[in-house]
Amino acid sequence: MQPTPTFVLVHGAFANSFSFAPLQAELGLLGHRSAAVDLPGHGFDATYQRAYQAPQDPEGLAAAPGSIRGVTLADNAKHLIGILERAKQNGPVILVAHSRGGITTTAAANARPDLIDRIVYVAAWAPVDLDVGAYYAEPEMATVDAASLSLALAGNPAELGLLRVNFRTADPAALAAFKAAFLADGTDEEFLTFLNTFQPDENLDVGTSEDRAQAATWGTIPKTFVRLADDASLPLAMQDRLIREGDALTPDNPYDVRTLTGSHLKWLVDPAPAARVLGELAALTAPATGS
Repeated sequence: MQPTPTFVLVHGAFANSFSFAPLQAELGLLGHRSAAVDLPGHGFDATYQRAYQAPQDPEGLAAAPGSIRGVTLADNAKHLIGILERAKQNGPVILVAHSRGGITTTAAANARPDLIDRIVYVAAWAPVDLDVGAYYAEPEMATVDAASLSLALAGNPAELGLLRVNFRTADPAALAAFKAAFLADGTDEEFLTFLNTFQPDENLDVGTSEDRAQAATWGTIPKTFVRLADDASLPLAMQDRLIREGDALTPDNPYDVRTLTGSHLKWLVDPAPAARVLGELAALTAPATGS
């Protein structure tokens, strides 16, 4: 009997493995094996300050240290590679990345393409021509209202050594900005539920030009880009640009492109369509032929 693929799921900024639970349930009901990753400083390794509880202490929240301080992209990639090594022992591996998780996924693929049988970017960063930060100054990101999303910023990132956002804010302007960016097509209840799975701290390191996709390694892996058609956080124009750049880097191994309707988080709130797409990709993934 041929070994079945394992889906390894990599979360985005401020997220963790918990956000994949509904998707994993759908995948399991379709007969697929999956493992959701918590990158360093995420999940149960995250810091939730007492100042973050209710009633909140804004001054304390702005100054309290966080465990994710000093965590680098290299740390994330090393952690992910360790998980991929374990998963690969059981057969093919399909690495699925969302949002900022694409940066870690790309770095891991540059280092160890032998561990990955297919990469799936779901509206995820797959930098090729520019560093991630530079893409934000490009025309494709012009519709992203970064200023409104900073309304809930807590503390000075340079002093804290991390990025901290108060997702438990009651500021209606900040909450409206979050909903518009992440889950405009969800109900208020879905939005607030998802917001409460976010952790307040994220690391600052998004890599350098050395961490962009490399043709000789990353470019040898079959790859799929799942476009989220109504994404306001990573707009469709930027998703399409990343696809074009990847295809130009490896014209003999272009992206297999799929499209789902919905916002940046809708595919996780209503995961059945995404699970079906991933199931199709599992059927396309050849079994491991050796280690």
